[in-house]
Amino acid sequence: MSINQQQKKHFQAIGHHLKPIVIIAKNGLSEGVISELERALNDHELIKVKLAVATPEDRKQLIDEIIQAVACEIVQNVGKTALIYKKAAKPNRKLSNILRYQDTL
Repeated sequence: MSINQQQKKHFQAIGHHLKPIVIIAKNGLSEGVISELERALNDHELIKVKLAVATPEDRKQLIDEIIQAVACEIVQNVGKTALIYKKAAKPNRKLSNILRYQDTL
């Protein structure tokens, strides 16, 4: 499920205009957060996640936990915001950020 460099650049351009869908605070990944991440990725394919934890090491660890829990890929990580991608089995043209912004870039 690896994305190439060209796709990554395209996803970064799309992600620039997105707002964070999920905010993960100091409590980390709970079952509710994991289910919300899975729902959001299934609907939108490409989402922004805000990581409201203090240190860069904690953010890196949290990103690794997200990758393992949800089986997604990190497209970009800047500061306290991560852009993550997971291909949907049946993308919805009205909800998928990839399909919605495909023709505009």
